[in-house]
Amino acid sequence: MSLKQDDRAANTHSWTVGGMDCASCASKIRTALERLPGVSDVRVSVMSETLALALDEGRTERGKVERTVERLGYTVSTRQNPGALDSDDPTAGACCGGHGSRQDREPRPSDPGHGAAGHVHGADDGGKSWYRTGKGRLVIFTGLLLAAAWGAEFALPGELGMWAFVAACLIGVAPVARRAFAALRAGMPFTIEMLMTVAAAGALFIGAAEEAALVVFLFAVGELLEGVAANRARAGIRALGDLVPKTALLEENGKTRKVQASELAIGQIVVVRPGDRIPADGAIVDGMAGIDEAPVTGESVPKTKGEGDEVFAGSISTDAAIKVRVTRAPEDNTIARIIRLVEEAQEARAPTERFIDRFSRYYMPAIVALAILVAIVPPLAAGAAWDVWVYRALALLLIGCPCALVISVPASIASSLSAGARRGLLLKGGAVIEAAARVNLVTFDKTGTLTVGRPVVTDVWSPEGDEKAVLALAAGVEAGSSHPLAEAVLAHAEGQGIAFEAGRDARAIPGRGVEAQLGGEIVFVGSPRYAEERGAMTPDAKARIEALEAEGKTVAAVFRANALSGVIALRDEPREDAAAAMHDLRELGVRSVMLTGDNARTAEAIAGSLSMEYRAELLPDDKVSAIRELTAGHTVMMIGDGINDAPALATADVGVAMGSGTDVALESADGALLRNRVGDVAGLLRLARATMANIRQNITIALGLKAVFLVTTVLGITGLWIAILADTGATVLVTLNALRLLGFRPER
Repeated sequence: MSLKQDDRAANTHSWTVGGMDCASCASKIRTALERLPGVSDVRVSVMSETLALALDEGRTERGKVERTVERLGYTVSTRQNPGALDSDDPTAGACCGGHGSRQDREPRPSDPGHGAAGHVHGADDGGKSWYRTGKGRLVIFTGLLLAAAWGAEFALPGELGMWAFVAACLIGVAPVARRAFAALRAGMPFTIEMLMTVAAAGALFIGAAEEAALVVFLFAVGELLEGVAANRARAGIRALGDLVPKTALLEENGKTRKVQASELAIGQIVVVRPGDRIPADGAIVDGMAGIDEAPVTGESVPKTKGEGDEVFAGSISTDAAIKVRVTRAPEDNTIARIIRLVEEAQEARAPTERFIDRFSRYYMPAIVALAILVAIVPPLAAGAAWDVWVYRALALLLIGCPCALVISVPASIASSLSAGARRGLLLKGGAVIEAAARVNLVTFDKTGTLTVGRPVVTDVWSPEGDEKAVLALAAGVEAGSSHPLAEAVLAHAEGQGIAFEAGRDARAIPGRGVEAQLGGEIVFVGSPRYAEERGAMTPDAKARIEALEAEGKTVAAVFRANALSGVIALRDEPREDAAAAMHDLRELGVRSVMLTGDNARTAEAIAGSLSMEYRAELLPDDKVSAIRELTAGHTVMMIGDGINDAPALATADVGVAMGSGTDVALESADGALLRNRVGDVAGLLRLARATMANIRQNITIALGLKAVFLVTTVLGITGLWIAILADTGATVLVTLNALRLLGFRPER
């Protein structure tokens, strides 16, 4: 890659785009912008109403990008906070080309679609009743025009009534035609606006003015319904942004003052009163309270947290005042990162969506060609009436619009992502959801995933009977380590009041343990197998270790100078819901396998209690090899803590991290389980499967209705207004069906 290309790739710009309601809107913007020189990596998110791209401003200026989007009938403004959703920013929309207003400027008469008959949202349409929105006003206006035309037909003599319908049609279709020709200039001739324009003009040409005016009105009604549905879908994501309070009580020099939560800085102290939402990610520095994390993780039971414990923005202090030190900037708190993840996931198109997008590129020209044949072949070949077959061809054009088909996948994906995010189930996009729906084998890391990740020392044994000396050596080697086993040893030593010397030059030996220098000797703590390799194992110790491991305990050998000092046994109990989670997976027809570095006896004891398969004594590379082997015959999901299991997570078909909002849990894998519950694995699979079933239903609705009405239109059974009802109806049905996922409960 050249230096110039590098510079171009790094020059990323982002905007807020008003008026997108479906995937066709995003496709239209993406196609138009990709034709501009110097524009690359165009990413459009319908649900978050955002546009991002890489721009070489030496070839195309930023203003030209904005003008291109506006000519297509949308509004565009610089995005103030990329990566986070502005919950106060209203939504707007019009399927396949309508536009909204989210800019801080007055509409100009020259703007496409502005004005009484324009397709425009007010700056706060998102919270208005339908009849107060731009699309609502358009429906009312075109409806009044149509009613006036009917009145004129009855009241006025001769053909004056017909001319009233002509006027109603022309006024109503004018903004649609402007958008159609803007898309045509951008290289997109086959849009619903163009089909509507051709159909209306053709209907007027053959004298069907009344039906043309009715079609224009029904089209406006359809766009209103689609806009309402899109706003409903966006509301789920926007609600996440509303979880973070707008203000915070900042403590400085013993006094508190109210500040904007968006202005908080790392290290500042905020006071959270009982019943208040926590304004930032942080750690408690004073006080103890029950913290309700349901808004963030979906966990319904409040957790008691005190000094040193982490808390998340949007959580609620239920019963006491606490002081929290801010540990993350507002734009990087848990809620902002969840929103950013969902936005990015919506931009990542599913394979089915990409296929439909490619299919529609050929489908639309084919429908136009078929309509032309329907219009000319019967009159030329059989002498049929031109007006009859031109009318049927125009109806065929409207029936053939692929809006419902194109929106069938992204609408379901967006609803699924929203429903999952509210329940602590995060998946990064449609491709991941499709893969998760096919999963038939789930592999689990043991420590911190199947187990609680907080082992405790249960046994200490020494050949000489000096257990305290064994503990002192082990604690010295493990001093300063944050590994769960090391923390358990240190906690036990401190609890026993054992003094120890911290080791020097400590280093980890991957898959084996840790060694450090103590009193001039190298002391090792770790795998009994490694102790045996070093010749430090005795028959008595080996028998003792086997007995402890048979009880499901993890055993660490402590030796120095190749002589065994003793062994320490620890037990990490399975999570409370682990056994029930394995049962749920079996009911779904999914195998479960535990992958662990522990010895086979310990692994067998844990796996046996959970009724699952296991593979033991695996080094990190062995876990990767095991998953590669399993993926040869299965679609595999790997569940891990997102840190030590990163290679395995990346190797699996779907990698999911366990963790309540940690960086790794949100960013390292294909998804995350924020509630730290093994039972959510089955819930995640149920949601993915329900999403794919919803997508199949949507595709069936879209194609089924079109197939029926294509036949009835060609046979002359249905006409123009039925055609537009069928097209709009299919789009609305598909969207409403997708919205059902917002209420999906992944629990059994």
